[in-house]
Amino acid sequence: MTSTQQRAELQRQIWQIANEVRGSVDGWDFKQYVLGTLFYRFISENFATYIEGGDESVKYAALGDEVITAEIKDDAIKTKGYFIYPSQLFVNVASNANKNENLNTDLAKIFSAIESSANGYPSEQDIKGLFADFDTTSNRLGNTVTDKNTRLAAVLKGVEKLSFGHFEENKIDLFGDAYEFLISNYAANAGKSGGEFFTPQKVSKLIAQLAMHKQATVNKIYDPAAGSGSLLLQAKKQFDEHVVEEGFFGQEINHTTYNLARMNMFLHNINYDKFHMALGNTLLDPHFGDDKPFDAIVSNPPYSVNWIGSDDPTLINDERFAPAGVLAPKSKADFAFVLHALSYLSSKGRAAIVCFPGIFYRGGAEQKIRQYLVDNNYVETIISLAPNLFFGTSIAVTILVLSKHKTDNKTQFIDASALFKKETNNNTLTDSHIEQIMEVFDTKNNVEHFAKSLENAAIAANDYNLSVSSYVEAKDTREVVEIAQLNAELKTTVAKIDKLRAEIDAIVAEIEA
Repeated sequence: MTSTQQRAELQRQIWQIANEVRGSVDGWDFKQYVLGTLFYRFISENFATYIEGGDESVKYAALGDEVITAEIKDDAIKTKGYFIYPSQLFVNVASNANKNENLNTDLAKIFSAIESSANGYPSEQDIKGLFADFDTTSNRLGNTVTDKNTRLAAVLKGVEKLSFGHFEENKIDLFGDAYEFLISNYAANAGKSGGEFFTPQKVSKLIAQLAMHKQATVNKIYDPAAGSGSLLLQAKKQFDEHVVEEGFFGQEINHTTYNLARMNMFLHNINYDKFHMALGNTLLDPHFGDDKPFDAIVSNPPYSVNWIGSDDPTLINDERFAPAGVLAPKSKADFAFVLHALSYLSSKGRAAIVCFPGIFYRGGAEQKIRQYLVDNNYVETIISLAPNLFFGTSIAVTILVLSKHKTDNKTQFIDASALFKKETNNNTLTDSHIEQIMEVFDTKNNVEHFAKSLENAAIAANDYNLSVSSYVEAKDTREVVEIAQLNAELKTTVAKIDKLRAEIDAIVAEIEA
């Protein structure tokens, strides 16, 4: 089965599950149950595969819980980060789901047991609360226990039918594709939730390639606004033949999304000791300060959100913001995220950050921050993308690439706004588009109507305006008109009109006579 066929089959089956509970569970809430069930199935199969150790004579799901010794459990938790008894495996629970009158409470107990199995172990914080958003007793599933069990069973049986063999053998990112499919179908009706923390896979791929360009190895990868972890995972995919020495780091403010990010790490076979996700406000309660600097930083922070800014007088002395001498505006925290990323960046690395376009040309504090970035030669490239690439917004966003190891005093501008493919209600980047951008990013060549590199002095002379359209001239697509030819055609047309009018007047005069 090709990747295209797998993706189409996955989407068909997920939508079939949706139809089973349609009208009962809100679309955005339903997403949590499908993804939670996908995760439950994955860790069950992954754990069973680990216990079996390649021995085809051992079927972990068929064993009794009583054969599990304390030593087996302890060793498994130290390695995998959690423990699942045979009776708790997805395959055993799903097989009896339609007949289990206690399904909702049984699931709640199983999820609690999986999480608590890590208590006292190094993985405790990575496992704790993973199933918090999979509330099997919620009235959103129905008012009666029977209603709840019926809908839970429908989801379990639906996910059970996903027939892709072993997860690790899939040609597609099962969890990521399920997530993207659900987002694309529900974002339009999900208010602020739709697209708030999701970066489309193709844009993620471009950002990851920019951040890690020409780095044979990186010490660590970091996303200060990690969302569901899609950017970090794209970075992992770009390093198939290389080494990420100390793992994947991210911070997320939304608890539900933080749980999704941790699930996403497990689902991509990143073990608990190789990812480090923190919950909290990156700007006011930053984590991983002792772990910096990072060789690769990728981020799509929220656009123009409010923050405390100058209302907290201590922030101007924060080592992240102090060098710029000014704080990002209270109503527009964009540059606060940029400065945070810059302070966590190593001397050999790059940061690629999705930004709202307005920060590159507005005045005030934002202009002063741009001046700091340009004068210190931190801005390597600015790339304007096409509109409507993201779910939930039609904004034509911009990617800011920061570097602390530039060898010249130039800044590159790339206008990629014409690079997109129309798909359903959104645009998308293709691999060919990404290759075009990366080629000119690598060479820094000037390409008419597409890319231009300028001395920083020229940017300073233009009031530190960093808007791509100010430096890359858009291609004139207007049709060339020959004035002389147009005038001749107009004269011919006027003559024909005059003749027609005369003929009409003559006919009218004859009728009136």
